[in-house]
Amino acid sequence: MTIEVVKESKVTMMTDDKITQQPDQPENVGDNPATEIPAEDALAAAQQENAALKDQLLRALAETENVRRRAARDKEDAAKFAMAGFAREILGVADNLRRALEAITPEALEQDAALKNLYDGILATERQLDAAFEKQAIKKVWPLGEKFDSNLHQAMFEVPGTDQPSGTVVQVLQAGYTLNDRLLRPAMVGVAKGQPAAPAGNGGTDETGDGRVNTVV
Repeated sequence: MTIEVVKESKVTMMTDDKITQQPDQPENVGDNPATEIPAEDALAAAQQENAALKDQLLRALAETENVRRRAARDKEDAAKFAMAGFAREILGVADNLRRALEAITPEALEQDAALKNLYDGILATERQLDAAFEKQAIKKVWPLGEKFDSNLHQAMFEVPGTDQPSGTVVQVLQAGYTLNDRLLRPAMVGVAKGQPAAPAGNGGTDETGDGRVNTVV
């Protein structure tokens, strides 16, 4: 009786050991099957992503090209207009030379040989300065007789009774200058003033070509 109980106990222990030594059983895969993407959808997604990346690349290249062009333009402008400040200062020298020449009358030149030599020296200096301006692409704006242009001229006053069309420059007080076609200083000018319009009719009536008289209201 005692022997049988011991044997049964051993069997139970061995059975427990076998249970503990058995590896974990995998879960039932059939309950959560993996979703598979169709090949057509995967291809469409890849093409869409490729198109988006291509668009980003083209935009980046365009932006890079714009930056390069802007830098080149800024460099060119810096080279062209670096001397703009210095040129504006020199314009005062040109103005004074012209004022000195205009202050000397022809009669005084005929009577004074020394003054004539001084005049010729100032005139030669002005011509040399004008030549230097031309080499540096500095052009004088002298719009006498031209139509007023607000981009190049500064109107100081209007002159009536000039028999010139309205807006015509009839007097230049100070020459203007441009640097590489960019305005350095506007020309100060006087502009012709338009004549007032003549009153319509004569005594409130207007005679037509066929002899009839129309009353002007």
